[in-house]
Amino acid sequence: MQEFPEILLDGRLWQIVLLSLQVSLSAVALATCAGLPLGAALAVGRFRGRDSLIVVLNALMGLPPVVVGLFVYMALSRAGPLGAFGLLFTPGAMVIAQTILILPIIAALSRQAVEDAWREYDEQLRSLGAHGLRAALTVLWDIRFSLLTSVLAGLGRASAEVGAVMIVGGNIEGVTRVMTTAIALETSKGDLPLALGLGLVLMTIVLVLNAAAYLVKEAAQRRYG
Repeated sequence: MQEFPEILLDGRLWQIVLLSLQVSLSAVALATCAGLPLGAALAVGRFRGRDSLIVVLNALMGLPPVVVGLFVYMALSRAGPLGAFGLLFTPGAMVIAQTILILPIIAALSRQAVEDAWREYDEQLRSLGAHGLRAALTVLWDIRFSLLTSVLAGLGRASAEVGAVMIVGGNIEGVTRVMTTAIALETSKGDLPLALGLGLVLMTIVLVLNAAAYLVKEAAQRRYG
């Protein structure tokens, strides 16, 4: 068993880290593209059933990962409706599962942020003739730096996910093994240096991303007031 300092130079560790970043960032990108417009539409739209949709969206923030993994597994399995694509036990399946998990988080948090901003800009946007989707996208752009919090919350959920990616990815070495599943496996095997190394890298990534987002937001506030 390698010592802890040596494990940080192990190629296996960095292969796992790279795959983890590819999967999580891909899921966050997809969830952001869908979640921000959805949240904005719910914030500025006024239609029958809106309150019920908001309640459902907030409830979906607590989706059990293993349940999501089970449904994605069934959909992607050979007998499932998407089985022909052969995505099960691939990084693509893990991206799908993580996207489903974090989409409600990004949408719900962005809805609240846009709704707060909408109260301030409502009259101004209406006077300029901005309505519906156009108004929602305008508000999204105006508070884009504030929305980093929503995106980071989704990234945090994706980075820490174990259950869903284990089910749909299979934790296959060199193919679908990511940081969280590797930490769980190596801990159960007693290979603590590798588990600690992966944990250290994971924490460092989260801290760097949050620090970068904070600095960007602070710089934007100083520039735009």
